[in-house]
Amino acid sequence: MKKTLFFDPEKCSACGACALACIDQNDVEVQKGQQPFRHTFTLEDKTGALSFYSVSCMHCADAPCVIGCPCGCLTKDPETGFTLYDTQNCIGCHSCAMACPYGVPGFGEDGKMQKCDACIERQKAGLTPACVKVCPTGALALLTEEELQARQTAQRQKKARRMAELQLES
Repeated sequence: MKKTLFFDPEKCSACGACALACIDQNDVEVQKGQQPFRHTFTLEDKTGALSFYSVSCMHCADAPCVIGCPCGCLTKDPETGFTLYDTQNCIGCHSCAMACPYGVPGFGEDGKMQKCDACIERQKAGLTPACVKVCPTGALALLTEEELQARQTAQRQKKARRMAELQLES
């Protein structure tokens, strides 16, 4: 069953719990300069309004990193649709990172690629990804394709209602 890591920016507070869970789950050694596979940040627009984000690998349907890897280390999981990696044959050429439009792949001390795998081992054990589990606001969710479509439809309807309300006010 295809799945996706869904992010709802309206619920995010950029608290960083997801990034900390990622660090813990993946044994990321921040003190040695390693970066977590998930990052949170805040953007401020011209009016001073704040927007909060939590980002990691987008697990693209047609993942350029998979195509860019000359060693076949990256694959699309046929069951979940997530972009997974096995660095046994990784030569550290950075082709995956250059191919990724989001700059997601990172590299460990051994020079081999590292990135979010949606906590696939946790999922195989019937658990949710660490970032989803700890998110206090519910901004992150692991959804099936059907659940994603329902959420997206609800978001479009909410946006349409807001726009209609704004038009009535003016």
